[in-house]
Amino acid sequence: MRYGFTTGSCATAAAKAAAYMLLTGNIKRSITIETPKGILYNAEILDIRRAEKEVSCAVEKDGGDDPDITTGAWIYVKVSYPEYAQEVSSFGNRRNWEGQNGEGCEKNTEDFENRKPCIVIEGGSGVGRVTRKGLDQPVGNAAINRVPREMIEKEVLEVCRVADYDGGLKIEISVPDGERLAAQTFNPRLGIKGGISILGTSGVVEPMSTQAVLDTIRVALRQRREEGFSYVAVAPGNYGQDFMRQTYGYDLDRSVKCSNFIGATVDMAVELGFQRILLTGHIGKLIKVAGGIMNTHSKEADCRMELLAAFAAWEGLDSEPLCRIMACATTEEVLLILQENGKLDSVMKRAVRRVCYYLETRAGGQLKADCIIYANEFGELAKSEGVETWFTLLAQEQGRQI
Repeated sequence: MRYGFTTGSCATAAAKAAAYMLLTGNIKRSITIETPKGILYNAEILDIRRAEKEVSCAVEKDGGDDPDITTGAWIYVKVSYPEYAQEVSSFGNRRNWEGQNGEGCEKNTEDFENRKPCIVIEGGSGVGRVTRKGLDQPVGNAAINRVPREMIEKEVLEVCRVADYDGGLKIEISVPDGERLAAQTFNPRLGIKGGISILGTSGVVEPMSTQAVLDTIRVALRQRREEGFSYVAVAPGNYGQDFMRQTYGYDLDRSVKCSNFIGATVDMAVELGFQRILLTGHIGKLIKVAGGIMNTHSKEADCRMELLAAFAAWEGLDSEPLCRIMACATTEEVLLILQENGKLDSVMKRAVRRVCYYLETRAGGQLKADCIIYANEFGELAKSEGVETWFTLLAQEQGRQI
């Protein structure tokens, strides 16, 4: 099946091409970037428009063999010299530059002293803007996530080095059809208004047909079982794997990525004769499992706020914060409310117990389940009692001292 490329990769390619054309004066009909996954993306550059102080162009989003609603959308990027280009270039009026384009320049303040370009990334028409807390970007920012921002800055700085340019550049991303497309996503519910998000952690869109994913999970489980292991650690995705690696030093290349198919993974683990399973994941997915939901894709089910409110009520939380929880857009917002009311620890422990209960119920009592739940801002939220045994098993497996 064929890879596609994320909106973040499309924006990066367009930004790199526009920066190249602005700084060199040469036309660029195609350009290559490296995605965080290490896969090169050679993008065709469309609708090139050049002026003395700005260049804009577009890249068409290609979802590969797993198209989503943004497939076919044109991701535009305009690269321009800032209004205060002369001052920025001479490092003589940083206040004006930051005042006009404060988003992203303050953190690069020392770049001026090191004579590196200051790259400011902003969203234009059709790119959503964050209006609620708990998302990748703070309230007020364009919904251009962290990894795409890093990709854009890396590639544009490379162009600046080639062109021997150390002034400032403003990068504006727009999606002409973005507001209409966003109505078909969860953006309005999440408090992202006015358009789509510029997303992607790996830079590529991996084909995600159900059967292909299930076949991949089965192969990974079978390989581990044939290596003689009767226990397996699973995580829904890259974030869960990164959390285990960074927090506990366990290389999750040895684990199984189960995507949204929690129940099917448990079924296969039982079929193959595993005796223990450890599920590690973000609260946003695993709270669904705590309600018995075994496919955590948003199209299948979403009772996150309802479940969190129910567990909080079980722990004695008053009606006013319960109502606030029900109005939240993200689980990270809920965690702040629980923390403010002294219920975070007890609610998370209850959630972990329910996750384990439903995993073992799905397995028909044929395997022992443990669970670790975490959140981006809070780190580990709770873990089941048996997790300490897992740390011993995983350390021994990797030949490390316990």
